[in-house]
Amino acid sequence: MEKVEHTVLEHEKNERIDKVITSLDSDWSRTQVQQWIKEGLVLVNEKIIKTNYKCNIEDHIEISIPDPEALDVIPEEMDLDIYFEDSDVIVVNKPKGMVVHPAAGHVTGTLVNGLMAHCKDLSGINGVLRPGIVHRIDKDTSGLLMVAKNDKAHEHLVNQLVEKTVTRKYKALVHGNIGHDYGTIDAPIGRDPKDRQSMTVVENGKHAVTHFQVLERFKDYTFVECRLETGRTHQIRVHMKYIGFPLVGDPKYGPRKTLEINGQALHAAILGFTHPRTEEYLEFEAPLPKEYEELLEKLRKN
Repeated sequence: MEKVEHTVLEHEKNERIDKVITSLDSDWSRTQVQQWIKEGLVLVNEKIIKTNYKCNIEDHIEISIPDPEALDVIPEEMDLDIYFEDSDVIVVNKPKGMVVHPAAGHVTGTLVNGLMAHCKDLSGINGVLRPGIVHRIDKDTSGLLMVAKNDKAHEHLVNQLVEKTVTRKYKALVHGNIGHDYGTIDAPIGRDPKDRQSMTVVENGKHAVTHFQVLERFKDYTFVECRLETGRTHQIRVHMKYIGFPLVGDPKYGPRKTLEINGQALHAAILGFTHPRTEEYLEFEAPLPKEYEELLEKLRKN
């Protein structure tokens, strides 16, 4: 059973305990958290509380997360776009609109469902619902992901992410015209206190760094390559909005008036890492999806 601890911050004062806890992890639902509270798995200042408890500043919350129930992920035959595979690692190009792993509301049709049909040997570090998943990209972001086929490979790849030695470059189309060719955004990211379903730049957020380079300029838009130094939730989407150039088509962080594209114009184009067994550096590049390329062509013609 995993334990998670949290000290209540000033902006969380007078919030319900279940709301505060749900905001700590995007994978936790309010219903799930309320059940943990009812089962006595949540302590505040070492005492059992009720779901309607209102938090005070400096309250110490301790959550005992129960081990996941034995739940089989249903293997589903899919036409996966695999760029590399051996006995340790799979590199797959995820299409736009596909969720990476099963969660509430997405039990089937995920990348993990397809991977389970493709091969049975995926690492078990992330439990039954996220086998082999080392890192994630959003549902409407396309591009390359590395998947571990055993626990040793999984730990090796995660360590590379922690040590910031993995190459992760994304292609993004943003609103506005960026005047300089290169830039670095170093701004901490955390939950938006006004909208707990969104992330934003906040003083007490987690360290987050994005480097960007302009690839092409249009009248009202800029095509950029973003290199992740850290990997926070929605990092590129939040950082580009923060500097005034939100992603085209982004329903959460972008303007309503945007170009016709289904979801944010963001593609995980380049992925590089050291192979966990051979220690060889591998790098892969996936071309832009057809819809994305056609959008750029329209802008070039205009």
